Amino acid sequence: MVDRRNFLSSLAVAAGALPFSAKLAEIAQHEPVKLPDDALYAANEEAYWAELRKQYVIPDDEVYLNNGTVGSSPRPVLNAIFEAYHETEKMGQADPEDYPIWGYASWNEFRDPLAAFVGCKRDEIALVRNATEANSYIANGVDLKTGDEVLMTDQEHPGGEHPWNLRAKRYGIVVKKVTLPKPVPNAAAVLNLFSDAITPKTRVIFFSHITTVTGVVLPAKELCALARSKGILSAVDGAHVPGMMRLNLHEMGCDMYSSSPHKWLQATKGSGFLYMRDEVIDRLWNTIATEGWDDPKLRAERFQRIGSSNVPALHGLRASIALANQIGMERIEKRHRKMADYILKQMMDRGAQSWTSPDAALRCGIATVNVPPIERMPLEKWMWSEKKIRIRGGEPSKLRLSTSYYLLKKDIDRFLAAFDEYKAKHA
Repeated sequence: MVDRRNFLSSLAVAAGALPFSAKLAEIAQHEPVKLPDDALYAANEEAYWAELRKQYVIPDDEVYLNNGTVGSSPRPVLNAIFEAYHETEKMGQADPEDYPIWGYASWNEFRDPLAAFVGCKRDEIALVRNATEANSYIANGVDLKTGDEVLMTDQEHPGGEHPWNLRAKRYGIVVKKVTLPKPVPNAAAVLNLFSDAITPKTRVIFFSHITTVTGVVLPAKELCALARSKGILSAVDGAHVPGMMRLNLHEMGCDMYSSSPHKWLQATKGSGFLYMRDEVIDRLWNTIATEGWDDPKLRAERFQRIGSSNVPALHGLRASIALANQIGMERIEKRHRKMADYILKQMMDRGAQSWTSPDAALRCGIATVNVPPIERMPLEKWMWSEKKIRIRGGEPSKLRLSTSYYLLKKDIDRFLAAFDEYKAKHA
């Protein structure tokens, strides 16, 4: 790691010539010295999270309720990225054959902490750039023939659904969907829907661990067990899970798992991973090929051989894992559930229809509500332009409210007051 004092000094020198460098220096120099103490958490949880809020460069007058699309990288992550750029771009690597690009080798210094964080072995995980890329690897890499069926929900993200649609259009596989109720009442309802939809032609069950449409946490372990009992592959889109709630892939029992840690783990944009259970790695074809693509000894590593990629992104990913471990995923998950439960109850008290499961086990950091006759897009634009509150949803009247741990109760109350004001004006 580059010396921090020299790094900040070099940024400060550059600041006179480059305004962007000055901004980076300002961000780095104002990093809080350390995370809040555990003693503060025990004494006053809200004060603890308020201190953590200072790690983020989101201005104090803004409220951000959309980690479900993309998270804001906190200062430790930004600093790791900036310092990595500063060091790697010197082109001073010890080995003259070493260059600051990943996509051709193991990069175990980044895979090891990631594998430990998500509960798998290093050789089962590949560094990729996002969940869409990982899902495309899965959809295009599994051996399927014309007429074979892939079963998924009607709440998949386009980056999860469309790789399979492309395969269907080009090669004649069949994509079937189960329609999830809004809200999903309990885990048994989901399992019954999938079980009833399985046919002798079903080869893959693909589903989102947490769906992008409503934020429902599907019973992933049970669905994967159902698939395995039928000799069917299970592939899980986990874009929302790392950093929102605890994750252990071996305990889950899935065959494949994809994710985008730039959401709830708040890692670098353009950092993702693909997990493959060791027993199924050799059943998946590469669809990006460079040196090593056909070497089975590489295990999952051959799927991260994707050509020149951005090394500082991996430094940011590693820093985001370290931060989550420092805070503690148990503490983070508890906070996510508490804040989402609060905003959900408050919105239901205002007449909103919950699309988030009434089963507390099937929700975590996202509360999704339907608020007709209010139209989502005019509300979203008004919230941002008039109140500096950022939300997202879907047409015509859905609001998907993401409550990341650094969001404070006063922030949620500010959103609720703004919603009341808008509703009164546009009733």
